[in-house]
Amino acid sequence: MYVNCRFDSVFWNLTPVSMVCRNSLGKSDGYCASWLVDTNIPTCICQRSDSLQCLLLLTFWSVAGWLAELVSSAVSNPDSWWEALSLSSGLLELSLGKFRNVLLNQTNPVEAVIRNIASNVTVVIFQVHAQQSDVVISFDKTPSVNSSGIGVDKGLVSILQPEQTVCTWYVRALDAGQVLSTAISIPYMEKDPIPGGCNLEFDLEVDPNLYLDYTLVDIHIKFAPANLGYTRGANPPSCDSETGQSSRWRLRYDVYQYFLPENDLSEMVLMSHIRKMSGVQSIRANGIKMLTLTADDKTNVYFSSLPGQGVIYNVVVWDPLWNSSAAYIPVHTYACSFADLVDNCSSLSKLSTKVFFTAFGILGLFTCFFGHRFWKTDLFFMGFIVAAFVFFVFITRVTGLSYDVRLILTAVAGIIGGLLLVVSWWRFGSVLLSMFVIGLVLGFLFSSMLFFTPLGDYRVFRDDVVFWVTFTCVALMIPVLFVGCPRILNILASGIVGSYTVVLAIACYVYTSLAYITLDLLRRVLNNYFSRAYTNVPFQRNDFIILSVWVMLALSGVTVQLRRERSEMPFPPHPYLTWKRERERRSTNVLDPSHHIPPLRERIHNKLLHIKEFFQKDQPAGERTPLLL
Repeated sequence: MYVNCRFDSVFWNLTPVSMVCRNSLGKSDGYCASWLVDTNIPTCICQRSDSLQCLLLLTFWSVAGWLAELVSSAVSNPDSWWEALSLSSGLLELSLGKFRNVLLNQTNPVEAVIRNIASNVTVVIFQVHAQQSDVVISFDKTPSVNSSGIGVDKGLVSILQPEQTVCTWYVRALDAGQVLSTAISIPYMEKDPIPGGCNLEFDLEVDPNLYLDYTLVDIHIKFAPANLGYTRGANPPSCDSETGQSSRWRLRYDVYQYFLPENDLSEMVLMSHIRKMSGVQSIRANGIKMLTLTADDKTNVYFSSLPGQGVIYNVVVWDPLWNSSAAYIPVHTYACSFADLVDNCSSLSKLSTKVFFTAFGILGLFTCFFGHRFWKTDLFFMGFIVAAFVFFVFITRVTGLSYDVRLILTAVAGIIGGLLLVVSWWRFGSVLLSMFVIGLVLGFLFSSMLFFTPLGDYRVFRDDVVFWVTFTCVALMIPVLFVGCPRILNILASGIVGSYTVVLAIACYVYTSLAYITLDLLRRVLNNYFSRAYTNVPFQRNDFIILSVWVMLALSGVTVQLRRERSEMPFPPHPYLTWKRERERRSTNVLDPSHHIPPLRERIHNKLLHIKEFFQKDQPAGERTPLLL
């Protein structure tokens, strides 16, 4: 039993606490020795705790253990050790080709320095990346327009002079508050191209940056042309004096795209993945090559916008004569704003969109399994799709109404269109007309899926005439192929289209690239210049799961309907002829009880009288005439 316990604290930057416990006999207990097992303090201190020497020994061993751990951490991770020491004085020591994470603020610029640069290095590109807060990078402590850059992904090119071995840059946050960023400096030799070396458009003399603008529809990237490399101290090659193979016109520009993990907006994920898109070798190993530009092409590239999905872009310039390459500064975007209170990167889908597509998905799920059995519901569903799509395109192009108003009007127009298709079936009973509309919807989806593949990014389909002629032919091919078996066509259409509406409903809550099968087509219809955008999208874990759900629903719905309807009539009889035949039979057959049913006008009049009597006050029993009174 412990009757005397003392806690001695030693304050030396850290606060190690020593505990000396004695039992009732005044001797040190084994608990003291067991507590010291995981420390650098010898257990013999437990037998000498009754003297002043205890405190001195305890202090010595505590400080010695702390210093030993500090030195061990410095040896095992020298980058973080020197970074902590250098940033405490506003100095960041860099090594060529190595990333360093830095916390920036507005008031104290960080001086980034590279020392002992090799003599064969002619150009050093320094770059800094942050997720959403702009940083200021400059050659001087006081930034100027021609010697600095502002943005979340910015870099500078330092052209080295003879005998130069040190490069210095200054970095700080543009706004108040700390900004987590990552920095790297990449060296290039005399035969490597210089990104942005022939800049005539932007402020910097040599500008290796990619300039990115985005809307909800597309992303626009532009950059300055590169120049040929040259030795230290020499004059740079002329940019426009000649256009032969000995000038910068021989250079080629490969544009790469890299997708961040879906549904992940964290800073550390961006910092770790942007490293894969900085060096030439890592870009080619990890990025997706989208296109190659020559010196005759404009240095402008367009991509389809993916709100909420992180994407990194970069350009590698290649010199075919020397087979050398250099990379521009990578840029990233989420195609949305982190600062907006409404419709920010964390909540992109509007409430109206969720309500619309959730109800649409429920109707589609019912149609997937019971579309052919409930034939009129199937017709309403397909008519709703056609009318809603056409009306939304029309009202968006013609009017400037808000999105919510357009969506409500689209729902109303879709309901009217569905009812019209049902009425046309009831009046005319044309299976051919109904199946043409249903087959057109399935063909529309099939053609959209075809152009959702890499086939849609072929240069030939940049021409709107070629694209729409091809798209229409593919869409019309479906109803033509199934003209001899309309029941099979209807079951396939209800199963595939109905299950895809479930995917659209899921996309309102969880990001999935499968929603862009139809969304990219809608963008092309609504925007005249969307044809120039590359429509590549990521396909990651969520997409595989949702694709599996779509395939499972489609196969299940088609199988269930085929087994249930194989012994039934292909289609219901003509509704109008059936109604007309029944009416004639009732009018001629007096023995039929339905013959004695009053006409519709009389039945309605009798119903109204019953309703009127329901609201009348009951009359009391007995007579109350004046004569009897």
